[in-house]
Amino acid sequence: MNYTIRQLQVFKAVADHNSFTKASEALHLTQPAISIQFKSFTEQFDFPLIEYHGRELVLTEFGHRVLKEVNSIWDKIEALSTINQSAFEHLSGTLKVASVSTGKYIMPYFLTTFLQNNPGVNLSMDVTNKRSVTQSLDENLIDFALVSTLPENLECHEEVLMENELVLVSNAEKAQEISHANLATQKFLLREAGSATRQAMEQFLKKSQLKSSNKITLTSNEAVKQSVLAGLGISVMPLIGIRSELERGRLKIIPHEKLPIKSSWRLIWRSDKSFSPVAKAFLDHIKDQKQNIMDTYFVD
Repeated sequence: MNYTIRQLQVFKAVADHNSFTKASEALHLTQPAISIQFKSFTEQFDFPLIEYHGRELVLTEFGHRVLKEVNSIWDKIEALSTINQSAFEHLSGTLKVASVSTGKYIMPYFLTTFLQNNPGVNLSMDVTNKRSVTQSLDENLIDFALVSTLPENLECHEEVLMENELVLVSNAEKAQEISHANLATQKFLLREAGSATRQAMEQFLKKSQLKSSNKITLTSNEAVKQSVLAGLGISVMPLIGIRSELERGRLKIIPHEKLPIKSSWRLIWRSDKSFSPVAKAFLDHIKDQKQNIMDTYFVD
């Protein structure tokens, strides 16, 4: 026996209404379609399910037994639909996100309202370098990643969030001494290999034909910022992470014709990702609220 959901639905409607005509109206199907589905269902039984008393359609005793089981099955089908809907109305589970290190300055703002509105959702967020973020995506360990440059050799979908701008900075004291003429003699502070900020810095040095060998490598954006503040050197840094220091005059932007470097912050996910209800709801939230979030927190 091979019953389809449509066949169960048609049999239930005919039995409930005692009429093919009323069943077709209730299901918005033509009467021929109702008749075909009903026939396909009833022919799988060895005993008749309906009979006629004059013009009146009634269920046989065997038909009532079948209807009882069909109603039970239909209750379970509706329960499945309820579970699917409640998964969105009462979200629970873990949202797994990875962010490149500079993304820590913006990712919390795109998470706050969603988590406040869904107290049953837990958050797992790894803030690391681009190489580790890409590895987590490749191994399908996360739902989303926040990056400024797309990973190579990995097919992803994306939702662009906001502009990412990188500038050359020094502390206030050193800025007074720096000029184009002595730029190559400065000590350059770089992020570690695999960092998108490191790639931007190397891109700037190459385009500017600055072949300084006076470089220091540091393993976090915060370490670079603190080192620049201390006067250890200068660096290309994302504007989003140094706004406070610029406003207070502790850091200064060094103008250069090859800067700023502009890219975009983007939320990405594997093109073959199967979303959980939590992940699907978060993406819907981002698409619906990203402009409000940017206007509230990131537009001067």
